[in-house]
Amino acid sequence: MSMLAERHVLIVDDSAQLRRILSKIVREEGCLYIRHASDGIQALSELKASKSNNTPIDLILLDWNMPRMTGLDFLKKIRNTPDYQDIAVIMITAEAQRENIIDAVKAGVNSYIVKPFTEETVVGKLKSLLATENKQKNKP
Repeated sequence: MSMLAERHVLIVDDSAQLRRILSKIVREEGCLYIRHASDGIQALSELKASKSNNTPIDLILLDWNMPRMTGLDFLKKIRNTPDYQDIAVIMITAEAQRENIIDAVKAGVNSYIVKPFTEETVVGKLKSLLATENKQKNKP
């Protein structure tokens, strides 16, 4: 079974083209459950809908620069919401300054990818994140 087969992924980016690219990557890695949002407000609605449908999101690919609510503000909000605070989040952004990465880490991001990215980079970060999760689950 593929690494993402049982995962419920939410892709949050204001670029429809980037949402399509990221969807293709996670689908090729075996993900069957993919939701999309174009900003943080819509992403919060998707989280609520997925929880009420009993198909909770467990991985978010998140852009930083979006209208209405930035990715960083969205990340801070979910990290302070008990229902969502344990969701794995990979920030995918053009924000490459060290301060921005530090802010994202402080806010609770699990991993960080700088745009432009390659498919190999995204797959590598996904595999690394899932391997870390598996180690934590299997600790005695």
